[in-house]
Amino acid sequence: MTGIEVGPQPVSHLRGVFLPDEVERDVWIVDGRLRFEPVRDAETISTGGWVLPGFVDAHCHIGMSPQGFHPDEATMTEQAEANRSTGALLLRDAGSPVDNRFVQQRDDLPRLIRAGRHIARPHRYIRGLGVEVEPADLVAEVATQAARGDGWVKIAADWIDRDLGDLAPVWPDDVLAAAVAKAHELGARVAAHVFGEDALPGLIAAGLDSIEHGSGLTDDLLDEVARRGIAVVPTLINIDNFPTIAAQGEAKFPLYAAHMRSLHATSRERVRNAWDAGVRIHTGTDSGGSLPHGLILDEIAALIGAGIPQPEVLAAASWRAREWLGFSGLVEGAEADLMVYDADPRIEFSTLATPRRIVLRGRVVG
Repeated sequence: MTGIEVGPQPVSHLRGVFLPDEVERDVWIVDGRLRFEPVRDAETISTGGWVLPGFVDAHCHIGMSPQGFHPDEATMTEQAEANRSTGALLLRDAGSPVDNRFVQQRDDLPRLIRAGRHIARPHRYIRGLGVEVEPADLVAEVATQAARGDGWVKIAADWIDRDLGDLAPVWPDDVLAAAVAKAHELGARVAAHVFGEDALPGLIAAGLDSIEHGSGLTDDLLDEVARRGIAVVPTLINIDNFPTIAAQGEAKFPLYAAHMRSLHATSRERVRNAWDAGVRIHTGTDSGGSLPHGLILDEIAALIGAGIPQPEVLAAASWRAREWLGFSGLVEGAEADLMVYDADPRIEFSTLATPRRIVLRGRVVG
C-alpha cells in the first residue's frame, strides 16, 4: 500500500476565536492551507468555538508498541490514527527500527518527522532497537542516519553500566561534540535520550538540540540549556514507569534502582524549574516504548500537574512546537491542521477530550 486515493479538495470555511491571537475571524481553507480572504461557494465546516493549532507529539515511535516492533502498515496506521484522534496532528518519531515512511504518504494520517534509527553502543541500550556502534564509528553513523531521517538524528546518551551498577554516560564528550558537529554540518538536529545527570554536561557542551526525558536536569545546568536554546521533551508519563523499572532491576542493581526512583520523585520539580528558567519545554509521550499511542492529552495533563500554567502547556504542545519543527500556527498561508473546541481549551481542560472538529491538511478527520 503506497497511499490513499483522494479527490479534489473542496474549499472550506470556518469561523471561531483563533489562538493564540484571541481574534474571532473567518478563515477559508484552499488546497489545505489557510486563507483570510473570502472564497465563494465554500462549505462551512464549523461556526463558533475556539480554534487551536494541531498538537505535536514530539517523542513517539511509530511502528513500535509495548508488545514489540510492527513493520506492518495496518498496525502503523492504527497507531497514527490513535494519535490523530486526540489532536496530535504532527509527530516527531524519535527513532524506530522499522520503516514507517509510508505514513508520510497518507494524507489522512498525521504529519510525520522521522529521526531514522537510534544510535546506541553495544550492550548499552535496548536490544535490537538501535544501530549499535563503538565510539570511533559514532560520527560516521550520525552521517548515515542524518541521510535517512527528516532533519533529526537520535543518540542514546546514557544507560545502565553493568560494571558500575548504575546509569552512566555512553559516549566520551569529545566524540559527542564531533558527532553533533557532523549532524549540524549536514543540516540535521540531534536529539539525545538521557535519564540521569552525568551525561548532561557533555551533551549540553556539545550543542545538541533536544534533550529527551531529561529527568537528571539539575538547577545548575538550566541557565546554559536556556541560553543555548536547547529544547527539553520530558515525557513525564514515561518517567512514571521508573518505579516499575527500578523494581525489575533492584535485585541485581540496587544502586540503579534507587537512582531511578529518585529521578522519578524529582521529575515534576525539575521540569517546573526548567520552565521557570526559560528552558523550551515540549510535549512528547514516548508512545511505542512502554506506552500505547494516543496519549498526548495525558502528557499535557502531567505538565500542568507539574506546575506549568495550562495556557503555557497548550502553547508548548501546539503552535510553539509546530514552529520549532518547521511548521506554522494559524496564520495566512499556513497548513490547515487544527482543532475546534466548544470552550477555551486554555481554561477548560476537559474540553480537550471532545473536539468539535479535527482538521488535517484542510480535511475534516474528526
